[in-house]
Order: sequence, then structure tokens, then C-alpha cells
Amino acid sequence: MRLRILFIIILLSWFATVTGQTRSELEDQRRKTLEEITYVDNLLKNTEQEKSASINSLRILGNKVNLRESIISGMGQEIGLLNERIDINLLAIDMMESDLQVLKEDYSRTIINSYKSKKINPEIVYILSARDFNQGYKRLKYLQQVSKFRRNESEIISELKLEIEGTKERLENDLGKISDLRHKEVQQKELLQGEQQRKQKLVKKLGNKEKQLKKELDQKKLIADRIEKEIARIIEEERKKTSKNELTPEQKLIGDDFSVNKGRLPWPVEKGIITSHFGVHQHPVLKYVTENNFGIEITSSGKTSARSIFKGEVTAITAISGANMTIIIRHGNYLSVYTNLINIKVKKGDKVDTKQVIGEVFQDPSANYNATIKFMIFESKYVDPEIWIAKN
Repeated sequence: MRLRILFIIILLSWFATVTGQTRSELEDQRRKTLEEITYVDNLLKNTEQEKSASINSLRILGNKVNLRESIISGMGQEIGLLNERIDINLLAIDMMESDLQVLKEDYSRTIINSYKSKKINPEIVYILSARDFNQGYKRLKYLQQVSKFRRNESEIISELKLEIEGTKERLENDLGKISDLRHKEVQQKELLQGEQQRKQKLVKKLGNKEKQLKKELDQKKLIADRIEKEIARIIEEERKKTSKNELTPEQKLIGDDFSVNKGRLPWPVEKGIITSHFGVHQHPVLKYVTENNFGIEITSSGKTSARSIFKGEVTAITAISGANMTIIIRHGNYLSVYTNLINIKVKKGDKVDTKQVIGEVFQDPSANYNATIKFMIFESKYVDPEIWIAKN
């Protein structure tokens, strides 16, 4: 009986700790996501105006929809955890109340039997009637143990009552939290519905600009070709410098360090959202049209500094028509490429440190002065930068 009660209490304590940590993580994630939505809202200012309707604003809005969906999903997980804890608590209360009833009945019988025994044979008489001192001492110890057992039983009953009351209180708190979460979940779903409708309207609005969108897509491909040719030119120049195309010991070390930090490298901007991902994707508006992105695009709000993602050497600074300035930095075997920059802060041959500012990202007046950097990583071929940079 006692072992069962102890097991129930330990189980409740362990489950409360585990679910508490998980819920805390979910709440923290929800808070961060809501902060990101607020940031996205700032990026979306005035995008409902005709002149501001663009593919990038559609992607920003799509990002917001995804964030909202993640909040709703997280709330569902929280509700699920609370329901699991409620089920455990209900089961524990049922078991503890059953045990409490058995303990009370046993304790009651013990008290009654003790009372009857004292009336018939008082404790002092029981001790004095021993045939010798040794037996009398044993009878005294026995009576002390019986008394201690009764006290222990009484304490267990009191503790069990307190545990039942505490569990019921936690149960009520969890029910209240579920009610609050369901209310917030309804609010988030209403917001999501409005954002989805807004996204559909923007898709429809952009769909009426098919010629303009195709022109923008052709321009984007042209810029990508220019960047690719520039990288190819840089590689060829460095190959001519040394017949074996070997890296210096310092470059090798930097390259190794760069590789070790895969997944932990800082972003090329301090804050922003990814509005275009790496690889081949279906165009968000044009049917049967795909885009092949050699890197990613990160959109930020207001004046934004571009920074090196790792220590290295500035290999090239070049102007590319339609994409302002492009900076290429070598990190051993790797190249990082930063496009759509202005107010360049470095020059070719400069050694740069991690997070060192290398320029500013161009703010587009036609997109509420948002700043979008095009960022790539190259190692014999283009690789997905999202795999290399830290989770934002």
C-alpha cells in the first residue's frame, strides 16, 4: 500500500516536471513566433496598395500565414499535453481516494481494537504481568512499536489527503489553462482566415500582371547568370595564380573552421525573414513556371547592414546591373556571396571577421523601403545556405 502511494506521488511529480518543461518550451516558442509576426507586419505595411503588390510581398504574407499556422499547431500540442496530465491526475485521484478509504478503515479498526484491548487489559497491567524482566521489556517495546505504527498510519492519511487536494487543485488549473488556450486558438484561427483571404486577393491581383511578372522573372534569371559568371571568373583567376590551385595553410584552417560551424553560422543580416528559398520552386502566381534559386533571399525592415557570416578575405566587389553591388568573400574552399548592397564598407583584399559589417542592403522604395539581400554559399557548386546558417 505504502509503496503504491509513493509510486503515485513520484509519477505525478515526474509527469508534472516533464510536461511543465515541454509546455514552457512551447510557450517560449509561441512568444518568439508572435514577435516574428509583429516584425512581418512591419514588412507588410502598405502592401495592399496596388503599387506595392509584388511577389516579395506575397512571400512575406505567406511567411506570416506559416507562422500563424505554427502558433495554432503549438497551441494544439499544449492542449494535448494538458489533457494527458489531466487524465493522469484523474487516475491518480481515483487511486489515492481508494487507498485513502482502505487506510481509514484499517486505522479505524486498529483504534477500536486498541480501545477494547485497553479496557480488558490495560497496558501497565500487560507489562507488569510478564513472568520476568526480559519479557516485560519486550512487551514494552511491542507497545511502543504499535503506537509508532498508529502515528505513521495517521501521518500517511494526512499526507495522502493533502496530495489529493493538491492534485485536484492542479486539475482545476489545467482545465482553466485549456479553456484559455482554446479561446486564444479560436482568435488565432480567425486571424489566420483573414490572412489567407488577403493572400488569395494578392495572388489574384498579381495574376492580372502576368507580363510584368514574367519580365521580373527573366530579369532575376539574368542577374543570377551574371553572378554565376562572376564567381566562375574569380575561380579561374585564382586557378591561374597557382598551377595546383592549392590553399594557403591559413585558408585551409579557415575552410575547416567554416565547415565545422555548419548549421551555426550567423545570418548575413541581424534580423529578417527568408522570402525565397534555395533550389527549384513553383512560381507563387504563374502556373507551369518554376524558379531556380542558387541561394536565398532575406527581407528586412528599414535600414539594414549586411555582415560577413564568417572570417575570410574579400575576393571581389562588383556592380551587377539590377542587383546593385555584390561582395564575394572567400572562407578557404568556400565562397559567400552578398548581393543587392550599397554603401560598401570594405575593399578587395580586406580580411574580415565574423559579423563584420561589409555594406548596407538596398532599401526598395516601391516595397515600403524593405531591404532584401540575396545570399549564396558556393563550394565547387551552390549549396543551400539555410543548412549552414543558424535557425533564426
